[in-house]
Amino acid sequence: MLSKTPMDFKNINIKDADKEILRLGIISELDAINLYEQLSATTKNKNLKVILLDIAKEEKTHMGEFQALLLKLDKEQVEELEAGKKEVEEKTE
Repeated sequence: MLSKTPMDFKNINIKDADKEILRLGIISELDAINLYEQLSATTKNKNLKVILLDIAKEEKTHMGEFQALLLKLDKEQVEELEAGKKEVEEKTE
């Protein structure tokens, strides 16, 4: 994403706005995790690598916070997440 918000707030149903905001937050955190881990893999500077991986880990926590709140607001998301988990377990046993 890198600084571009893929969301047009004018066209969002107000009752779904919070869920959309949380999903955008999750997307942003995933982008940040990928960026910091890729940068860490690129650098040869050990100190920079340590810092980048530490920041990536913090972004994973942020993603978890957004996801936890989203699951409180969107029961269908909870059901589909569980269905996906079950499907993976069945196909990877």
